[in-house]
Amino acid sequence: MKKVLIAVDLQNDFVDGSLGTKEALEIIPRAVQEIENPAYDLVIATLDTHTKRYLSTVEGKYLPVEHCIKGMKGWMLEPRIERALQQRHASYIEKPTFGSETLVKQMKELQPDEIALMGLCTDICVVSNALMLRAALPNTPIYVIADACAGVTKEKHEAALKVLASCQIEIQ
Repeated sequence: MKKVLIAVDLQNDFVDGSLGTKEALEIIPRAVQEIENPAYDLVIATLDTHTKRYLSTVEGKYLPVEHCIKGMKGWMLEPRIERALQQRHASYIEKPTFGSETLVKQMKELQPDEIALMGLCTDICVVSNALMLRAALPNTPIYVIADACAGVTKEKHEAALKVLASCQIEIQ
């Protein structure tokens, strides 16, 4: 049985940096606990990855806040998360946008028995990746660990969980 955990964008800028929130900071211990869970055969971390030209991108026009610029402190994973990922020999996927085609491709090749997602932000990158995986792997159980996720706001977090549930992604 292959059980995969995907830790979405648990980077400094989303925790306590330019786009950080109190809720994001609060979920870090729970996210670490999940990464350390030996029930997962494979742990993958995604990294939102932008260049210094971010503000000139389409995303930058709609969200004009520089964040996750590759090589900068904000791009790096939150230190407790990084330590846990290293201990699990996690793999890493850099992605220039909300969802990751590379992640989908890897999961299609792997054909895991189940996929769990957690991370930041529930209403942007978590929902994007979960829905891309649902479309690519329609018969694979996919779930989101709600208490190891945080949204841009509490309301958007809750709204994203409702959307995910309506698309047959289990909320745990």
